[in-house]
Amino acid sequence: MARPKRFSDHRWLGDKRNQIVHDLDAEAGCDIDEIVEAQAGAAFGPDLLAEARNRGYRACRTCAPEPRWTDRSAT
Repeated sequence: MARPKRFSDHRWLGDKRNQIVHDLDAEAGCDIDEIVEAQAGAAFGPDLLAEARNRGYRACRTCAPEPRWTDRSAT
């Protein structure tokens, strides 16, 4: 998948229709072209996953999985 020209300087692309953010650097099978064609893409400034989450977007489970936090109380 080629990076969309409109989002060439961004890593994170949000889908306005379902509030899910995708990682453009990942080699996952997400349909980024369909988001761009539907004009439903959103960029974030600063271009961080934290900023996307601050705006109410959830990370895509395929291309931008949430970090797993370790439970230190079990040790």
